[in-house]
Amino acid sequence: MIAMTSPAPHRRTAVSARAQRLPGGKLAELFALARERGAIDLAVGVPGAPRTPEPLVEEAVRALRAGANQYDLPQGRVEVRNRIAESFATPADPDTELTITVGATEALCVALFSLVDPGDEVIVLDPYYENFLGAVELAGAQPRFVRLLEPEAACGPGWRIDQEALTAAFGPATRAILLNTPSNPTGQSLSTEDFELIAALCERWDVIVISDEVYANLVFDDQQHLSAADVPALRDRSVVIGSLSKSHAVSGWRLGFLRARPGLTSVFRRVHEITTNGASAPLQLAAGFTDLFDASVLTAAKELAAARNTMADLLSRMGLSFRVPQGGCFILADIRSVTDEPCEAYVRRVLEESSVLLAPGTPFFADKQRGSNYVRVAFNRSPQVLTAARRQLTH
Repeated sequence: MIAMTSPAPHRRTAVSARAQRLPGGKLAELFALARERGAIDLAVGVPGAPRTPEPLVEEAVRALRAGANQYDLPQGRVEVRNRIAESFATPADPDTELTITVGATEALCVALFSLVDPGDEVIVLDPYYENFLGAVELAGAQPRFVRLLEPEAACGPGWRIDQEALTAAFGPATRAILLNTPSNPTGQSLSTEDFELIAALCERWDVIVISDEVYANLVFDDQQHLSAADVPALRDRSVVIGSLSKSHAVSGWRLGFLRARPGLTSVFRRVHEITTNGASAPLQLAAGFTDLFDASVLTAAKELAAARNTMADLLSRMGLSFRVPQGGCFILADIRSVTDEPCEAYVRRVLEESSVLLAPGTPFFADKQRGSNYVRVAFNRSPQVLTAARRQLTH
């Protein structure tokens, strides 16, 4: 009898190709490095200012002790949905248009998982928030980058949309465009003119806007935040992502939200139930039972505007050039005026010489060579930390 042997089975890799393509978390590595060295961390946006509001903490403790420790409604507590809805310039129905998520990151993933299919294209303005690419990759879509125009001078227009490039990026494969206003890392806000162009292109190509607006409450110089939901032409084709992490200094609570028309919201809620089931019940209660969404109470923007000015003065003394941000908590600074080094080498040298950690610009740019000219600096820090950073960086 002839022994039969079966062919060796095809050996697959241990992880999916999708997971293998995810960009590395360089900023998380930097955060760990700063802690290890005891350095002043100006790289990561974890809030050092403003302080977490004491009433918010007390309400959380009260909710925990009262027994709010189990599952709650997946769409989120009605109290917090009502509070968030009341804070919008353009009204939203908290019952049919708002979903509480586990931070803005889950909101981003839920929106993309719900709206795009493998092979679809998602337009991403470049530079961009680092996590955008990972979320697009997990959804199986392809990013289509549109370069923003670099500032010509510190006092001139900064990081503007190239209208011709944006128009050319839309096509039959385009399913969504990802926006971030105010932006991480540039600090720039989209204008009415920007939104009008985006709305016209989305109407022409039947595209959804996913607008990350986590810094909506951190807009400076008496400017008003303009949301995608405030643009009439985008009312039914926009998805707005928000968060309490920076404005309320509760990044560890992981409370975010999705705003969209009822038809999309119903789909988002199904995907949200599968991914996380729901956000923390006691922390939602704490947010819902305080008045911290009231503009007269929310003082973070005023506090961080002062911190921004302090950081801008420090970076100017270091010889860096930058566009003063309109909002958010970061400054994207050009290092070419002080060094020929790529940003990674410059960041490491500053860390070694001054024990201050900055973020290299490369994770925020599709063209890493272009990104190597920049560093990102967080200014949501206490006055004491900013004073110490000034002393160490200008000694």
